[in-house]
Amino acid sequence: MEKFSVLVVSVLFFLPLLHGGFAKAAGTQDRSEEWGYAEVRPKAHMFWWLYRSPYRVEDPSKPWPIILWLQGGPGASGVGIGNFEEVGPLDTDLKPRNSTWLRKADLLFVDNPVGTGYSFVEDTTLLVKTDEEAAADLTTLLMKIFNRNVSLQKSPLFIVAESYGGKYAVTLGLSALKAIEAGKLKLKLGGVVLGDSWISPEDFVFSWAPLLKDVSRLDNNGVQKANSLAQQIKQQIEGGQYVDATKSWMTLESVVTESSNFVDFYNFLLDTGMDPVTLTAEEPSSRIAAKRYSRYLNSLRSSPVGDGDTDNFMDVVIREKLKIIPDDVTWGGQSEAVFSALEGDFMKPRINEVDELLAKGINVTIYNGQLDLICATKGTEAWVEKLKWEGLKSFLSVERTPLYCGDNKVTKGFTKSYKNLHFYWILGAGHFVPVDQPCIALNMVGDITQ
Repeated sequence: MEKFSVLVVSVLFFLPLLHGGFAKAAGTQDRSEEWGYAEVRPKAHMFWWLYRSPYRVEDPSKPWPIILWLQGGPGASGVGIGNFEEVGPLDTDLKPRNSTWLRKADLLFVDNPVGTGYSFVEDTTLLVKTDEEAAADLTTLLMKIFNRNVSLQKSPLFIVAESYGGKYAVTLGLSALKAIEAGKLKLKLGGVVLGDSWISPEDFVFSWAPLLKDVSRLDNNGVQKANSLAQQIKQQIEGGQYVDATKSWMTLESVVTESSNFVDFYNFLLDTGMDPVTLTAEEPSSRIAAKRYSRYLNSLRSSPVGDGDTDNFMDVVIREKLKIIPDDVTWGGQSEAVFSALEGDFMKPRINEVDELLAKGINVTIYNGQLDLICATKGTEAWVEKLKWEGLKSFLSVERTPLYCGDNKVTKGFTKSYKNLHFYWILGAGHFVPVDQPCIALNMVGDITQ
């Protein structure tokens, strides 16, 4: 795994394409890694990082797959969090990750939407305001990466998302299909994978109170307060008052936090890793949401990086490796603005888009961590049952198959499939399945992509 060492900077090559004074692309000399900026719209620059797998198996009948990882937030960085905290080749101590998803596929990380991570806009009015706008930018990015590279075109692309990234994944899936059919995008879409994904906000907010009551984190008073707000959110969504629904969601999170004495939204067996002070009015809810990812993951590490999140690591160590990040761009410097720009779309459901993908024959895989609260399995099952897909009744009647890891016969999860819909229940995992259950997550990805 030496080829992944971020400390080796002498093996870089640069493509001398300049725009506004910064290089557009670079990588390692052996081309095992490439990264760069794509201008997806005038003055809107998206950062991407592609890893080619050292475990690649050349088989003409089974082309080696590529996974495009989409982080949530909105405003959380795939290049930083998905890569170094979850599934990339190295962790934030720069040590090899044995459970890296490179064992099963090449990995393409992006900082999406523009304004997230190293991606940036030269004018904040250019930040996306809808999931469809984010999908259009991602489709443009894919055109710029795939259309000029025949070897990449041979590999099926699997769009794998986590959390809010699921909303980008389904809108991108449809946008990419349209571009493929029109001959504008040269790639094969292998499938869309929705990990603990925010597909139906209404179903999730209604799942919180009963779930927390069942595990003794809320009493009847807390349930009543939470359900009352969930009902208000439902009415706001039905009335198209999406910004109001987002504000009510923030209020509901605060009420649940207070009534449960700081239950962790990413794992309901834990208390939140954040200092309670950060949940007061001193810090805007959008900033809390944008930072929650790295704070939570950082709390799981034995040797935390920097000032309690990944900022220092990305802005010093990784910037030094990459060499092409503009001086005035800080990692995640616009992420709070990204969250705010999307507040009118944040609570919109994307169940119809899942239905469309299924109807078009695209493989859709859903996986959920048992201990997740924010995108609880109970909520995921509720929106799945709302699908209009013709195979739904048969899917629901299929028996589940237990999942194990290695020689250990302890039940690690369950799965079931019917036609092109697949569901994985991952036991002992919260919101971040690859972190909490790396072995079962890796096996699952192998099944999905092979």
